[in-house]
Amino acid sequence: MNQKILIIEDDKAILKAYKDHLERIGYVVDFAENGEDGLKKIEEFKPDLVLLDIVMPKMDGITMLKNLRATNTENSNVPVIFLTNLSDDKSIMEAVESGSMSYLVKADHDLSDVVDRIKSVLG
Repeated sequence: MNQKILIIEDDKAILKAYKDHLERIGYVVDFAENGEDGLKKIEEFKPDLVLLDIVMPKMDGITMLKNLRATNTENSNVPVIFLTNLSDDKSIMEAVESGSMSYLVKADHDLSDVVDRIKSVLG
């Protein structure tokens, strides 16, 4: 498989759970703990997909995704799945409008749901 996934998440417990699980099933995983570092990491790591939290320090996920989509690099169109605890319609609309492929509310989905969505987006 060797597809690369970048997780941008500031909650260390969630980050570790996703990272460990995804590596166990064969993905190459890297991470960043805020949107600012996430933008840098995308250019270095060149992921096939990004799992992105919305509420983070330094730069939130929606701002990060808007900045990523505005850059004109080979990585600016990488598929992004939002993983967040925000379930209000405004946040979902903003995420979709900023260019995400998908939106999952952490409390409503377990790791197997996340993996299914990753496989669906990566094809």
